[in-house]
Amino acid sequence: MTDEDSDSVYPDYQTGEERELPVIQLCGLVEELSYGNSGLKRETEMFEKYYAKLETRDQQSLQISDAKISTAEFAQLRGRRKSRSRPGTDRVIGLTVDQKLELVKKELEDTKDEIRHVRANAERDLQYHEAILEEAEIRWAEIQKAVHEFERDILKTIPKKKGSILATQKVMKYIEDMNHQRDNMKDKLRLKNVSLQVQRKKMLLQLRQKEEVGEALHEVDFQQLNIENAQFLEMIEAKNQELIQLKLASGNTLQVLSTYKNKLHQAMEMYNNLDKEILLRNELLEKIQRETLQVEEDRAKAEALNKKLHKQMAEFRVPPVMMYVREKILNGDLEKTIKMWERKVEIAEMSLKGYRKVWNRMKTTNEQLQADFTSGK
Repeated sequence: MTDEDSDSVYPDYQTGEERELPVIQLCGLVEELSYGNSGLKRETEMFEKYYAKLETRDQQSLQISDAKISTAEFAQLRGRRKSRSRPGTDRVIGLTVDQKLELVKKELEDTKDEIRHVRANAERDLQYHEAILEEAEIRWAEIQKAVHEFERDILKTIPKKKGSILATQKVMKYIEDMNHQRDNMKDKLRLKNVSLQVQRKKMLLQLRQKEEVGEALHEVDFQQLNIENAQFLEMIEAKNQELIQLKLASGNTLQVLSTYKNKLHQAMEMYNNLDKEILLRNELLEKIQRETLQVEEDRAKAEALNKKLHKQMAEFRVPPVMMYVREKILNGDLEKTIKMWERKVEIAEMSLKGYRKVWNRMKTTNEQLQADFTSGK
């Protein structure tokens, strides 16, 4: 509390036998003093709590040089202004506003730490109880499954007659199988527990080594670490700049790659078109080759025929004139004979037609006579 607060706690009033205060003013004065005393009590409790923490830290040999409020600051006490009612008494010793603020901040941080600690413990307890519930649910599911299997394999298969040896044997066999399964599960869990214990020992050893390394560090080491941290930050900044440049180069490379991809796509399309055109040209070439072979064969045949005709023309000899005349006369006689026989054939055909008509007429008359004769009978 400040000096101005002390004025409010100790207001101006005069005491003496000559002057007496009214009851209402005395009640207000008592309330003000009670309020001030409660504030001082809270401040005192907070200070005692903080001082107890400092003593605990001193007992544990922890460094307190970084503390914001040292014990020397607490020794710097100031006196309060003398009350007007008691001008001869000593001034009340209190804390400054900065010291109170530091105390409040520290107490607030401690309270937050306690809240976090309580919350962590509560979460841990909650997880523990959730694990217990989950284990109970799993156990209950296993029990239900075992009951179902027992009813299915034993109760529904044994005869209803009491004292059956077969039922007893089945129950005993089922119990032995269950015990065997539990023994196997126990062995598996034991091996798993051993492996987890080994892992726990390794982790504790690593943690102890880290703590020893942390205790071995001094202020010089921290300064060296800060220097190395600054160097690493500079290296990280340089690497970031290099990464930015590489990203820019990568972007340019991607653009160039995209351009070349487009060119490659166009080239592939051109290649496909040329390939199709080449196939068409090859087919046309094969057709032309086949036609050429056919033409060559026809030409060879024509040349052979031409040679044959040339040979016949070369070997041809004109017959004598008298032979030609005789052949001509003989040919004329043969033509006359052919015409004569053709005329005879025509006459014979006409005679045959007349004979056929007469025959048909006679045949018709005969049929009529036979029909009349048959009807006359």
